[in-house]
Amino acid sequence: MRLNTYFRVRLRPLLSSICACLLVIFLVSAARAADQPRIDSLMNEAMVRNLIAGGVVLIGNRDKVLFEKAYGRISPFPDAPPMATDTIFDVASLTKVIATTPSILKLAEEGRISLLDPVVKWFPELAGKGKDSILVMNLLTHTSGLDDVPLSSANPMQSAVDGAAAQKLKGEVGSRFHYADLNFILLAELVRRATGAPLDLYAQVSFYRPLGMADTAFHPKEAARCSGTISDDRVLFGEPQDYLCRQLGGVAGHAGLFATARDLSRFCRMMLAGGTLEGRRVLAKRTVDQMTAPYFSRGGTVVRGLGWDISSPFSAPRGQGFSRVSFGHTGYSGSSIWIDPATDTFVILLTSRLEYKKVHEINKLRGDISTLAAQIFGIPVEFGDMARFNDE
Repeated sequence: MRLNTYFRVRLRPLLSSICACLLVIFLVSAARAADQPRIDSLMNEAMVRNLIAGGVVLIGNRDKVLFEKAYGRISPFPDAPPMATDTIFDVASLTKVIATTPSILKLAEEGRISLLDPVVKWFPELAGKGKDSILVMNLLTHTSGLDDVPLSSANPMQSAVDGAAAQKLKGEVGSRFHYADLNFILLAELVRRATGAPLDLYAQVSFYRPLGMADTAFHPKEAARCSGTISDDRVLFGEPQDYLCRQLGGVAGHAGLFATARDLSRFCRMMLAGGTLEGRRVLAKRTVDQMTAPYFSRGGTVVRGLGWDISSPFSAPRGQGFSRVSFGHTGYSGSSIWIDPATDTFVILLTSRLEYKKVHEINKLRGDISTLAAQIFGIPVEFGDMARFNDE
């Protein structure tokens, strides 16, 4: 083949494709710089309306952090210190997906438990009480039919188990989605019964230490670095907002974890990379895939992963720009995470929430931040590899 023919047939289309990709990358970079003040506007407006005292927004992909900024103050007190990007937050129900879910999936990966284990295998207290059909997987997907129960101060964990045994199930196991903290309180106890180690120790050794999440723990050592949460008209620093978690000693499967946005970004990057971060593997890729695969309930109207939310009444942080395979979770304290493998994007929103009755408003903030994150930082799938190559 002559050189001019080879260029016309082979090289010209390749060069055109490369030029198109580079143009898209340039335009995306320019749009990012121009649109980032829109994130500032959303956060500033939320503070003006006293929805939050402050917060941290962090956006990234599997390779790095793309945007990180702190806003406002750590509490409603007039003399409160300014929020910092390394402020430690009570992440509330993010505990379910940053601690409990990966711990259960890690144990399943190692063959120490099975997701198809009947719960009565690990909780014989439930045997013969109409709970024999509940599987570990049902606890993870909130399809167990269990509802929350008050805990005894004398023996809170045993009262949780006894409450699960005594109650009547709400609907058919596996078909009805009913979000209940009790599911994850039991899962944390399952970790202890399967390993002999409490959830906080198991998660620290299995995930936080190897991932370099130095500020992630159930009992933060530096309360002065913590953002405040409001509970019963008190402002708490370094103490779980959730009452049931406090009854359980601060370590629970549904709440109690504290972390910085930067630490959570390392966990998100690990998830996007299929269980590995900077050469350290903490989960098998098949485990991450299993964790984020869709499980349907309510006749297909609710879609959950194992622990993770995909499409449900709690999916506000999905916004308008993330794909149908994206997943995440929220926390009552004002925290949320959403991760999209299709566009290689994740967004973390951590806030010092002031107003808890305005559920619609905090959900709108979560959704609007995610929508902007997807618009500004989400890379079209076909350009993802080229964009990462260009950034190196």
